[in-house]
Amino acid sequence: MTAKDTGCTNASIQVCENKTNAGGNVSVGFPISMMVTGVVGNSLALILVYISYRKKENRRKKSFLLFIGSLALTDLFGQLLTSPVVISVYLADLNWCAIDNTGKLCKYFGVCMTTFGLCSLFLASAMALERAMAITNPHWYSNHMKTSMTKLTLAAIWCLGFLFSLLPITGIGEYTNQWPGTWCFISTGKSEAPGNVFFAITFAVLGIFSLLVTLSCNVMTIRGLIIRCKTKTGASQSSKQWERLTTETVIQLLGIMCVLIICWSPLLLLLLRMIYSQVSSQECKSTNTTSTSVQSKASNLDCDFFLTAIRLASLNQILDPWVYLLLREILLRKFCIMANAVSNCSVEDRKESQTALDALNKQNQHGNNICKATSN
Repeated sequence: MTAKDTGCTNASIQVCENKTNAGGNVSVGFPISMMVTGVVGNSLALILVYISYRKKENRRKKSFLLFIGSLALTDLFGQLLTSPVVISVYLADLNWCAIDNTGKLCKYFGVCMTTFGLCSLFLASAMALERAMAITNPHWYSNHMKTSMTKLTLAAIWCLGFLFSLLPITGIGEYTNQWPGTWCFISTGKSEAPGNVFFAITFAVLGIFSLLVTLSCNVMTIRGLIIRCKTKTGASQSSKQWERLTTETVIQLLGIMCVLIICWSPLLLLLLRMIYSQVSSQECKSTNTTSTSVQSKASNLDCDFFLTAIRLASLNQILDPWVYLLLREILLRKFCIMANAVSNCSVEDRKESQTALDALNKQNQHGNNICKATSN
Protein backbone atom coordinates (compact mmCIF):
# COMPACT_ATOMS: atom_id res chain seq x y z
CA MET A 1 0.00 0.00 0.00
CA THR A 2 1.44 3.34 -1.06
CA ALA A 3 1.47 6.58 0.86
CA LYS A 4 -1.18 7.93 -1.46
CA ASP A 5 -3.46 4.97 -0.73
CA THR A 6 -3.26 5.57 2.99
CA GLY A 7 -4.04 9.26 2.67
CA CYS A 8 -0.54 10.40 3.70
CA THR A 9 0.74 12.38 0.76
CA ASN A 10 4.37 13.29 0.24
CA ALA A 11 3.71 16.72 1.69
CA SER A 12 2.07 15.16 4.71
CA ILE A 13 4.98 12.80 5.17
CA GLN A 14 7.38 15.73 5.00
CA VAL A 15 5.39 17.47 7.71
CA CYS A 16 5.50 14.32 9.82
CA GLU A 17 9.27 14.05 9.38
CA ASN A 18 9.77 17.64 10.55
CA LYS A 19 7.44 17.33 13.53
CA THR A 20 10.04 17.35 16.29
CA ASN A 21 11.75 20.59 15.36
CA ALA A 22 8.48 22.34 14.48
CA GLY A 23 6.60 21.76 17.67
CA GLY A 24 9.15 20.83 20.26
CA ASN A 25 8.65 24.05 22.18
CA VAL A 26 4.92 23.43 22.74
CA SER A 27 3.70 20.67 25.06
CA VAL A 28 0.36 18.89 25.09
CA GLY A 29 -0.65 21.11 27.99
CA PHE A 30 -1.14 24.02 25.57
CA PRO A 31 -4.07 22.54 23.58
CA ILE A 32 -5.52 21.00 26.75
CA SER A 33 -5.54 24.34 28.55
CA MET A 34 -7.12 26.04 25.53
CA MET A 35 -9.83 23.40 25.32
CA VAL A 36 -10.65 23.55 29.05
CA THR A 37 -10.74 27.35 29.04
CA GLY A 38 -12.96 27.43 25.97
CA VAL A 39 -15.37 24.78 27.23
CA VAL A 40 -15.71 26.39 30.67
CA GLY A 41 -16.16 29.90 29.28
CA ASN A 42 -18.71 28.95 26.64
CA SER A 43 -20.63 26.75 29.08
CA LEU A 44 -20.88 29.64 31.54
CA ALA A 45 -22.04 31.91 28.72
CA LEU A 46 -24.74 29.42 27.72
CA ILE A 47 -25.97 29.13 31.31
CA LEU A 48 -26.11 32.90 31.69
CA VAL A 49 -27.94 33.32 28.38
CA TYR A 50 -30.42 30.56 29.27
CA ILE A 51 -31.26 32.16 32.61
CA SER A 52 -31.64 35.59 31.04
CA TYR A 53 -33.72 34.24 28.15
CA ARG A 54 -36.27 32.68 30.49
CA LYS A 55 -36.67 35.97 32.37
CA LYS A 56 -37.02 38.24 29.34
CA GLU A 57 -40.42 38.91 27.80
CA ASN A 58 -39.31 41.55 25.31
CA ARG A 59 -38.86 40.18 21.78
CA ARG A 60 -35.97 42.54 21.14
CA LYS A 61 -33.99 41.22 24.10
CA LYS A 62 -34.82 37.60 23.29
CA SER A 63 -33.56 37.94 19.71
CA PHE A 64 -30.23 39.31 20.87
CA LEU A 65 -29.92 36.60 23.53
CA LEU A 66 -30.58 33.96 20.87
CA PHE A 67 -27.69 35.32 18.79
CA ILE A 68 -25.33 35.37 21.78
CA GLY A 69 -26.33 31.87 22.86
CA SER A 70 -25.90 30.55 19.32
CA LEU A 71 -22.41 32.04 19.07
CA ALA A 72 -21.46 30.51 22.43
CA LEU A 73 -22.87 27.15 21.29
CA THR A 74 -20.93 27.37 18.03
CA ASP A 75 -17.68 28.13 19.83
CA LEU A 76 -18.33 25.32 22.33
CA PHE A 77 -18.84 22.70 19.63
CA GLY A 78 -15.86 24.06 17.73
CA GLN A 79 -13.70 23.36 20.78
CA LEU A 80 -15.19 19.95 21.56
CA LEU A 81 -14.94 18.62 17.99
CA THR A 82 -11.41 19.79 17.13
CA SER A 83 -9.37 20.00 20.34
CA PRO A 84 -9.39 16.23 21.06
CA VAL A 85 -7.88 15.63 17.62
CA VAL A 86 -5.09 18.14 18.23
CA ILE A 87 -4.38 16.64 21.65
CA SER A 88 -4.19 13.17 20.10
CA VAL A 89 -1.64 14.40 17.55
CA TYR A 90 0.48 15.92 20.32
CA LEU A 91 0.34 12.64 22.24
CA ALA A 92 1.44 10.88 19.03
CA ASP A 93 4.60 13.00 18.97
CA LEU A 94 3.12 15.41 16.38
CA ASN A 95 2.73 12.60 13.85
CA TRP A 96 -0.63 13.10 12.12
CA CYS A 97 -0.18 9.96 10.01
CA ALA A 98 -0.02 7.89 13.19
CA ILE A 99 -3.68 8.64 13.99
CA ASP A 100 -4.98 9.20 10.45
CA ASN A 101 -3.68 6.83 7.82
CA THR A 102 -6.71 7.25 5.54
CA GLY A 103 -6.99 11.04 5.34
CA LYS A 104 -10.61 11.04 6.51
CA LEU A 105 -9.78 12.63 9.85
CA CYS A 106 -8.02 15.47 8.04
CA LYS A 107 -11.16 16.15 6.00
CA TYR A 108 -13.26 16.04 9.16
CA PHE A 109 -10.95 18.53 10.87
CA GLY A 110 -11.03 20.84 7.84
CA VAL A 111 -14.82 20.74 7.72
CA CYS A 112 -15.02 21.65 11.42
CA MET A 113 -12.52 24.50 11.10
CA THR A 114 -14.31 25.98 8.08
CA THR A 115 -17.84 25.52 9.45
CA PHE A 116 -17.31 26.93 12.91
CA GLY A 117 -15.02 29.66 11.64
CA LEU A 118 -17.52 30.99 9.11
CA CYS A 119 -20.48 30.56 11.47
CA SER A 120 -18.74 32.58 14.19
CA LEU A 121 -18.05 35.40 11.74
CA PHE A 122 -21.57 35.32 10.29
CA LEU A 123 -23.18 35.29 13.74
CA ALA A 124 -21.16 38.31 14.81
CA SER A 125 -22.30 40.13 11.67
CA ALA A 126 -25.92 39.12 12.26
CA MET A 127 -25.77 40.45 15.84
CA ALA A 128 -24.30 43.74 14.66
CA LEU A 129 -26.94 44.05 11.93
CA GLU A 130 -29.73 43.21 14.39
CA ARG A 131 -28.63 45.91 16.82
CA ALA A 132 -28.22 48.44 14.02
CA MET A 133 -31.80 47.85 12.85
CA ALA A 134 -33.14 47.98 16.41
CA ILE A 135 -31.58 51.38 17.09
CA THR A 136 -31.72 53.11 13.71
CA ASN A 137 -35.23 51.91 12.75
CA PRO A 138 -37.01 50.78 15.94
CA HIS A 139 -40.56 50.91 14.52
CA TRP A 140 -39.78 48.62 11.60
CA TYR A 141 -37.79 46.36 13.90
CA SER A 142 -40.65 46.02 16.39
CA ASN A 143 -43.16 45.16 13.67
CA HIS A 144 -41.09 42.76 11.56
CA MET A 145 -38.29 41.31 13.70
CA LYS A 146 -39.82 38.34 15.48
CA THR A 147 -38.18 35.54 17.43
CA SER A 148 -39.14 33.06 14.70
CA MET A 149 -37.22 35.13 12.13
CA THR A 150 -34.18 35.11 14.41
CA LYS A 151 -34.32 31.33 14.64
CA LEU A 152 -34.62 31.02 10.85
CA THR A 153 -31.61 33.32 10.44
CA LEU A 154 -29.57 31.18 12.82
CA ALA A 155 -30.55 27.99 11.00
CA ALA A 156 -29.63 29.55 7.65
CA ILE A 157 -26.20 30.64 8.94
CA TRP A 158 -25.40 27.17 10.27
CA CYS A 159 -26.62 25.45 7.10
CA LEU A 160 -24.71 27.75 4.75
CA GLY A 161 -21.51 27.41 6.77
CA PHE A 162 -21.78 23.62 6.86
CA LEU A 163 -22.70 23.24 3.18
CA PHE A 164 -19.81 25.48 2.13
CA SER A 165 -17.36 23.44 4.20
CA LEU A 166 -18.52 20.27 2.40
CA LEU A 167 -17.34 21.51 -1.01
CA PRO A 168 -13.93 19.77 -0.74
CA ILE A 169 -15.75 16.53 0.11
CA THR A 170 -17.60 16.85 -3.20
CA GLY A 171 -14.38 17.52 -5.09
CA ILE A 172 -14.26 21.34 -5.11
CA GLY A 173 -11.22 22.44 -3.13
CA GLU A 174 -9.02 20.45 -0.79
CA TYR A 175 -8.22 20.10 2.91
CA THR A 176 -4.58 19.27 3.65
CA ASN A 177 -2.46 18.69 6.70
CA GLN A 178 -0.81 21.93 7.77
CA TRP A 179 2.55 22.61 9.37
CA PRO A 180 3.67 21.52 11.96
CA GLY A 181 1.33 18.57 11.33
CA THR A 182 -1.18 19.13 14.14
CA TRP A 183 -4.14 20.42 12.13
CA CYS A 184 -5.80 20.45 8.72
CA PHE A 185 -7.19 23.37 6.78
CA ILE A 186 -7.81 24.74 3.29
CA SER A 187 -4.93 24.17 0.90
CA THR A 188 -3.32 27.39 -0.34
CA GLY A 189 -0.56 25.99 -2.55
CA LYS A 190 -0.56 24.22 -5.87
CA SER A 191 -3.19 21.49 -5.86
CA GLU A 192 -4.59 19.06 -8.38
CA ALA A 193 -8.05 19.39 -6.83
CA PRO A 194 -10.43 21.34 -9.10
CA GLY A 195 -11.64 24.66 -7.76
CA ASN A 196 -9.10 24.77 -4.95
CA VAL A 197 -8.16 28.41 -5.54
CA PHE A 198 -11.83 29.36 -5.84
CA PHE A 199 -12.68 27.62 -2.56
CA ALA A 200 -9.80 29.19 -0.64
CA ILE A 201 -10.43 32.70 -2.00
CA THR A 202 -14.16 32.42 -1.31
CA PHE A 203 -13.51 31.51 2.31
CA ALA A 204 -11.17 34.47 2.79
CA VAL A 205 -13.49 36.91 0.99
CA LEU A 206 -16.52 35.76 2.99
CA GLY A 207 -14.57 36.21 6.21
CA ILE A 208 -13.32 39.69 5.30
CA PHE A 209 -16.80 40.70 4.12
CA SER A 210 -18.24 39.54 7.44
CA LEU A 211 -15.71 41.63 9.36
CA LEU A 212 -16.56 44.70 7.27
CA VAL A 213 -20.29 44.20 7.84
CA THR A 214 -19.72 43.92 11.58
CA LEU A 215 -17.63 47.09 11.61
CA SER A 216 -20.11 49.06 9.47
CA CYS A 217 -23.14 48.00 11.48
CA ASN A 218 -21.49 48.94 14.76
CA VAL A 219 -20.63 52.37 13.38
CA MET A 220 -24.29 52.76 12.33
CA THR A 221 -25.40 51.69 15.80
CA ILE A 222 -23.18 54.24 17.53
CA ARG A 223 -24.33 56.98 15.15
CA GLY A 224 -27.98 56.09 15.68
CA LEU A 225 -27.51 55.99 19.44
CA ILE A 226 -25.89 59.42 19.51
CA ILE A 227 -28.64 60.93 17.34
CA ARG A 228 -31.39 59.43 19.46
CA CYS A 229 -29.74 60.54 22.68
CA LYS A 230 -29.64 64.11 21.36
CA THR A 231 -33.32 64.10 20.41
CA LYS A 232 -34.53 62.20 23.47
CA THR A 233 -33.45 64.14 26.54
CA GLY A 234 -36.18 63.13 28.94
CA ALA A 235 -35.54 62.34 32.58
CA SER A 236 -38.12 59.54 32.87
CA GLN A 237 -37.29 56.08 34.16
CA SER A 238 -37.97 54.46 30.77
CA SER A 239 -35.66 56.90 29.02
CA LYS A 240 -32.83 56.20 31.43
CA GLN A 241 -33.39 52.45 31.14
CA TRP A 242 -33.31 52.62 27.33
CA GLU A 243 -30.12 54.65 27.41
CA ARG A 244 -28.43 52.19 29.76
CA LEU A 245 -29.45 49.12 27.74
CA THR A 246 -28.41 50.56 24.40
CA THR A 247 -25.11 51.80 25.80
CA GLU A 248 -24.32 48.36 27.20
CA THR A 249 -25.28 46.72 23.92
CA VAL A 250 -23.08 49.01 21.83
CA ILE A 251 -20.07 48.55 24.09
CA GLN A 252 -20.56 44.80 24.06
CA LEU A 253 -20.71 44.70 20.26
CA LEU A 254 -17.61 46.87 20.04
CA GLY A 255 -15.80 44.39 22.27
CA ILE A 256 -16.88 41.51 20.07
CA MET A 257 -15.83 43.45 16.99
CA CYS A 258 -12.35 44.12 18.38
CA VAL A 259 -11.90 40.46 19.29
CA LEU A 260 -12.98 39.37 15.81
CA ILE A 261 -10.66 41.79 14.02
CA ILE A 262 -7.64 40.90 16.15
CA CYS A 263 -8.25 37.16 15.94
CA TRP A 264 -9.41 36.76 12.34
CA SER A 265 -7.91 39.49 10.16
CA PRO A 266 -4.31 38.08 10.28
CA LEU A 267 -5.48 34.65 9.08
CA LEU A 268 -7.80 35.95 6.35
CA LEU A 269 -5.30 38.45 4.94
CA LEU A 270 -2.41 36.00 5.08
CA LEU A 271 -4.60 33.37 3.43
CA LEU A 272 -5.12 35.67 0.44
CA ARG A 273 -1.39 36.43 0.30
CA MET A 274 -0.45 32.74 0.37
CA ILE A 275 -3.01 31.95 -2.33
CA TYR A 276 -1.64 34.73 -4.54
CA SER A 277 1.96 33.57 -4.11
CA GLN A 278 0.93 29.88 -4.20
CA VAL A 279 2.66 29.20 -0.90
CA SER A 280 1.47 26.38 1.33
CA SER A 281 2.46 25.46 4.86
CA GLN A 282 3.11 21.96 3.52
CA GLU A 283 6.28 23.35 1.97
CA CYS A 284 7.71 24.44 5.30
CA LYS A 285 11.15 23.13 6.16
CA SER A 286 12.52 22.27 9.54
CA THR A 287 14.90 24.66 11.23
CA ASN A 288 17.77 22.29 10.55
CA THR A 289 17.26 22.36 6.80
CA THR A 290 19.73 24.62 5.03
CA SER A 291 17.95 27.11 2.80
CA THR A 292 19.65 29.95 0.98
CA SER A 293 17.04 31.09 -1.51
CA VAL A 294 14.93 34.13 -0.76
CA GLN A 295 11.77 32.29 -1.80
CA SER A 296 12.36 29.52 0.77
CA LYS A 297 12.95 32.06 3.54
CA ALA A 298 9.75 33.88 2.63
CA SER A 299 7.93 30.56 2.60
CA ASN A 300 9.17 29.68 6.08
CA LEU A 301 8.21 33.14 7.34
CA ASP A 302 4.68 32.73 5.95
CA CYS A 303 4.37 29.32 7.57
CA ASP A 304 5.42 30.61 10.99
CA PHE A 305 3.01 33.52 10.78
CA PHE A 306 0.28 31.27 9.38
CA LEU A 307 0.56 29.02 12.43
CA THR A 308 0.28 32.06 14.72
CA ALA A 309 -2.69 33.34 12.73
CA ILE A 310 -4.61 30.08 13.04
CA ARG A 311 -3.92 30.01 16.78
CA LEU A 312 -5.35 33.54 17.03
CA ALA A 313 -8.46 32.39 15.17
CA SER A 314 -8.80 29.48 17.59
CA LEU A 315 -8.33 31.90 20.47
CA ASN A 316 -11.47 33.71 19.29
CA GLN A 317 -13.58 30.76 20.48
CA ILE A 318 -12.09 31.22 23.95
CA LEU A 319 -12.33 35.01 24.13
CA ASP A 320 -15.93 35.34 22.94
CA PRO A 321 -17.68 34.07 26.10
CA TRP A 322 -15.42 36.13 28.36
CA VAL A 323 -16.33 39.20 26.36
CA TYR A 324 -19.98 38.47 27.09
CA LEU A 325 -19.51 37.59 30.75
CA LEU A 326 -16.75 39.86 32.05
CA LEU A 327 -17.27 42.86 29.79
CA ARG A 328 -21.01 43.00 30.32
CA GLU A 329 -21.13 42.21 34.03
CA ILE A 330 -18.04 44.13 35.20
CA LEU A 331 -16.56 46.51 32.67
CA LEU A 332 -19.89 47.75 31.37
CA ARG A 333 -21.08 48.61 34.86
CA LYS A 334 -17.90 50.56 35.59
CA PHE A 335 -18.09 52.27 32.21
CA CYS A 336 -21.69 53.32 32.79
CA ILE A 337 -20.86 54.65 36.27
CA MET A 338 -17.93 56.60 34.85
CA ALA A 339 -20.00 57.87 31.92
CA ASN A 340 -22.79 58.98 34.26
CA ALA A 341 -20.27 60.75 36.47
CA VAL A 342 -18.78 62.56 33.48
CA SER A 343 -22.26 63.44 32.24
CA ASN A 344 -23.31 64.74 35.65
CA CYS A 345 -20.12 66.79 35.93
CA SER A 346 -20.76 68.28 32.51
CA VAL A 347 -24.32 69.15 33.47
CA GLU A 348 -23.17 70.72 36.73
CA ASP A 349 -20.46 72.68 34.90
CA ARG A 350 -23.02 73.99 32.45
CA LYS A 351 -25.35 74.93 35.30
CA GLU A 352 -22.55 76.73 37.16
CA SER A 353 -21.49 78.54 34.00
CA GLN A 354 -25.06 79.54 33.27
CA THR A 355 -25.56 80.74 36.87
CA ALA A 356 -22.38 82.82 36.74
CA LEU A 357 -23.43 84.26 33.39
CA ASP A 358 -26.89 85.14 34.69
CA ALA A 359 -25.37 86.83 37.75
CA LEU A 360 -23.01 88.81 35.54
CA ASN A 361 -25.88 89.89 33.31
CA LYS A 362 -27.93 90.95 36.31
CA GLN A 363 -24.98 92.90 37.64
CA ASN A 364 -24.49 94.67 34.32
CA GLN A 365 -28.19 95.41 34.09
CA HIS A 366 -28.18 96.79 37.63
CA GLY A 367 -25.19 99.03 36.77
CA ASN A 368 -26.95 100.30 33.68
CA ASN A 369 -30.02 101.13 35.71
CA ILE A 370 -27.88 103.10 38.22
CA CYS A 371 -26.23 105.01 35.42
CA LYS A 372 -29.61 105.89 33.92
CA ALA A 373 -30.91 107.01 37.31
CA THR A 374 -27.85 109.22 37.88
CA SER A 375 -28.13 110.86 34.51
CA ASN A 376 -31.78 111.60 35.14
